[in-house]
Amino acid sequence: MCGIVGAVAQRDVADILVEGLHRLEYRGYDSAGVATITSTGELKRLRRLGKVQALKDALAQEPLSGGTGIAHTRWATHGEPSERNAHPHVSCETIAVVHNGIIENHQPLRKMLQAKGYQFDSDTDTEVIGHLIYELLKTHHSLREAVQAASLQLEGAYGMAIMDRRDPSRIIVARSGSPLVIGFGIGENFVASDPIALLPVTRRFAYLEEGDVADITRQSVMIFDCHGTLVERDVVESSASNDSGDKGLYKHFMAKEIYEQPTALQQTLDGRIKAGRVLDDVFGAQARDILPQIEHVQIIACGTSYNSGMVSRYWFEALAGVSCNVEIASEFRYRHSFVPKNSLLVTLSQSGETADTLAAMRLAKEMGYKASLTICNVDGSSLVRESDLAYMMRAGVEIGVASTKAFTVQLAALLMLVVSIGRHKGMSTEQEQQIVSSLQSLPAKIEQTLTLDSEIEKLAEEFADKQHSLFLGRGSQYPIALEGALKMKEISYIHAEAYAAGELKHGPLALIDSEMPIIVVAPNNELLEKLKSNVEEVRARGGLLYVFADKDANFQSDATMKVINLPHVDEIIAPIIYTVPTQLLAYHVALIKGTDVDQPRNLAKSVTVE
Repeated sequence: MCGIVGAVAQRDVADILVEGLHRLEYRGYDSAGVATITSTGELKRLRRLGKVQALKDALAQEPLSGGTGIAHTRWATHGEPSERNAHPHVSCETIAVVHNGIIENHQPLRKMLQAKGYQFDSDTDTEVIGHLIYELLKTHHSLREAVQAASLQLEGAYGMAIMDRRDPSRIIVARSGSPLVIGFGIGENFVASDPIALLPVTRRFAYLEEGDVADITRQSVMIFDCHGTLVERDVVESSASNDSGDKGLYKHFMAKEIYEQPTALQQTLDGRIKAGRVLDDVFGAQARDILPQIEHVQIIACGTSYNSGMVSRYWFEALAGVSCNVEIASEFRYRHSFVPKNSLLVTLSQSGETADTLAAMRLAKEMGYKASLTICNVDGSSLVRESDLAYMMRAGVEIGVASTKAFTVQLAALLMLVVSIGRHKGMSTEQEQQIVSSLQSLPAKIEQTLTLDSEIEKLAEEFADKQHSLFLGRGSQYPIALEGALKMKEISYIHAEAYAAGELKHGPLALIDSEMPIIVVAPNNELLEKLKSNVEEVRARGGLLYVFADKDANFQSDATMKVINLPHVDEIIAPIIYTVPTQLLAYHVALIKGTDVDQPRNLAKSVTVE
């Protein structure tokens, strides 16, 4: 969501900060700002509504000097998107603060501070932080002590960076529920909400833990835990590419990431399969002791990750012989649930920082689960650090807000987990080898499916004037219909719903007419004939059908049904393959609609607030 970048250096840092913001644009935002402390001790600030480029253009006209600075891209929670609500926020021309998250008790704090004479210039919850710290500095000896005292009064989630023009040698940062990472340079140090922001200046990072407060100067970084004790956090070397934010030859990151799926799938499989078997330690060193004891799997996720979990439920129960529940994280954390004996908690998250998933995992760890496992794309993220077991997806950096390659890699990872648990529940060696063979065929099968791009692009033209759509699937393809509908609504702004095709007769048939496009995913499996009956129900009511079908499924195009044939694939991996044409359809419809494909309105890549 919001993005934070900060620096303490001998050189002017404004351009470094704004470049960092530019690299965080994928997270989604509505305004941007930067503040620095000049060599004469002045606090200078520049903010703009809209894209980082607007801030960059303004900076060219009004340069900001100074070696200490903080910058921010805002995704509005309290107060409309506007320049006055953009960060950094300033208290008494002295304290500047940038903040990710939500301060839930901002209203009583605001009233208390107003009673003390503080003036508020914005509608944000963030502004209370700056005034509160300024007030606390009257009774505390240092900025760090004031920030730690303020943290005790703040309720909610935050990652924040604060600087004081009277003490220009440092930035103080604090983390509670919203990620922050410190970047180590030579004679300069940095902070950001995502390491990708700092790759041009450093590759050495330390991730703050919950409750940490850090004092960052040019020469040192001191980290204090939630008890105020000086601690050390591991410093890791990032292997991410500095050009991870480069679209290359593609018009959009989403297109690039759709086409990166064969490579991403190959990367996630490499070194994890040997002699037709999934290796025991794929999910961590303790996996070989934990997984044989598992009798139930509870999956917690949000959005696209939730849809991948829904697919895997079919696999866990049909292939591994263990029961599986899948729940939206924001619902799980607010209901009382029963934990079956020997249950494995599985969290799914591309970023590893999804607020609802992280909070649900922390709650669940107190409920008696045998162990927790996360399937995640970001090494060092909160979910990875706090889970007993972890599977690193190796999908590469995903920039587009609408997840594509992370979804297919998640599915491959989940299928490997099914195998790893299933071999202890009676899965035969022959069946394991069949699944592994299917997994290894994925990169080539996805490559083959991507050759349908131009055909799907032509099909998308028929959606130019559409405002609604339905996606249909049966069995393990029903969650793929859900994912297809999610992609369509996310980036084209067409209202899209998904149904298990057998549910049509229980209500959705009332929506069918010649203006409602119906997208069907139709592999050649045991439910094909049932699905064909559902298709006929639509045709009988004048619906316009678009069918992604197995080439052997015997669907024929006519005036009311357009068929795109996919290569025949094993039923086990069909959900992964049939995801690709729905991604391409959503992408090309969005191009026709003229939307912002990579940064759709109102959405953010990493949702770090509740």
